[in-house]
This record gives sequence, structure tokens and C-alpha cells, in this order.
Amino acid sequence: MTSPFDNLAGPGKPLKVEPPDAREFAGLKRSGMARLQDAANEVLSLEGRFDLAYNAAHALCLAALRWHGYRSTNRYIVFQLLPHTLGLGAPVWRVLSKCHDVRNLGEYEGDLNIDDRLVADLISACRQVAAAVDALALPS
Repeated sequence: MTSPFDNLAGPGKPLKVEPPDAREFAGLKRSGMARLQDAANEVLSLEGRFDLAYNAAHALCLAALRWHGYRSTNRYIVFQLLPHTLGLGAPVWRVLSKCHDVRNLGEYEGDLNIDDRLVADLISACRQVAAAVDALALPS
């Protein structure tokens, strides 16, 4: 049976097969966890907390994808694959998807339209991703 990863891997597709790397996984996890911790610091600006939480989520989702033996050529797909990489459903990946869209508007059009609720939802979703990544053993 073909996996969702296999369907998305190959020439011209958003995933590349690449053996897991324990050092890379550990680095992505460490980076994601540190950024998530910093994102919870309410002394920082809302924009800074959003940026930290978004990048924490991306690093952790990428770590999960790399754990499965794939590398992404597309930032967004690491969020879409959460049901397959970490068993996390729509409530998590939809928040991350929305934040990806908000991040892109901010990065490319200068319109970072965020509020306290969005940042809180992003941090909550990221914490769920972090817990699931934390449960993964280092790849051999």
C-alpha cells in the first residue's frame, strides 16, 4: 500500500526521500522547543511572539517529517502532513495553516494582521506538536 508520503515524493513533487538524521532531528527539536518557550514570554511584542511560535511550529513539524525519512521543498506541507507525521488532526494543522498564511502576508506584503487570540491559538497548537515530537525516539 502506498503511503501519503510516497504519493508526494519524487521529481517535481514537494517531498524528497532522505534518510532520517539523528543530529538534524535533535537540532530541529531543540530549536523548536527553545522558540516555543520564548514565544510564551508575554514581555515580548505580539509580533515577536507570533514569529517565535510560528518558527517553533515549523521546526518541530519539519523534525517530525525528517524522522519519517522525508525532506520538504515546501514550508506549508509540513503542516498539512501532521495527521501522518504525528497523528495530529485538523484542529492543530488548521491553526498552523492559518498562521502560515498570516506569516506570508506579513513577510511579503507587510500586513501582519495578528491579535492575542491568534498568538494564543498558535502557541497552543505548537505545544501539541511539541508534545508529539517529544514522544518520538531519536532516529538511528
